Amino acid sequence: MDFTVWLGFFAASWAISLSPGAGAIAAMSSGLNHGFRRGYFTTFGLILGILTQILLVGVGLGALIAASNLGFAIVKWAGVAYLVWMGVQQWRAPAKPLVAEAEEGGPQVSLRQLVLRGWMLNAVNPKGTVFLLAVMPQFLNLKQDLLPQYVVIAATLMFTDLVVMAGYTILASRVLKALRTERQVKLLNRVFGSLFIAAGLLLSAFKRSA
Repeated sequence: MDFTVWLGFFAASWAISLSPGAGAIAAMSSGLNHGFRRGYFTTFGLILGILTQILLVGVGLGALIAASNLGFAIVKWAGVAYLVWMGVQQWRAPAKPLVAEAEEGGPQVSLRQLVLRGWMLNAVNPKGTVFLLAVMPQFLNLKQDLLPQYVVIAATLMFTDLVVMAGYTILASRVLKALRTERQVKLLNRVFGSLFIAAGLLLSAFKRSA
């Protein structure tokens, strides 16, 4: 990939990462409930989900999913169900931040679970598949070896997501420190829960032609 082409993709990657979506909601939700150090593990899962999407597109499965009505519907509704489930879980979360519960010796979500949640969010998302199918070919030189170009694309998206999601997670963890009452925590849990459900509803309306 030529340097000038990469610069264009680098700029696009920032726009992709900064745009509000389910990933940003997940990062902020984790920062709110687990603090920055633990919550940031959700970002690692989000990045693994992106890598999964790039792998699917690279081997041609992404095009197959995008072209097949049944395959697209299965993946889309699985993504919708997962987002709504995340929303319900967040809505019903305890009135105390989970960070506080962990300090008191209560149950704590494992780092593996945080990574898995982030991975599921991006991996089961046909909108991401269609987006990559639409965007990546514009930056690929088909006359050159594609594997190194996919590696550059993946590394670029990983870098921008690591930076942007860190910002979202820190922002939410700072909010966590400012919370003083159970009512405030409950309100924020319900706000984030509603955002997850809204993201699921938006995904349900997404079509291949979009």
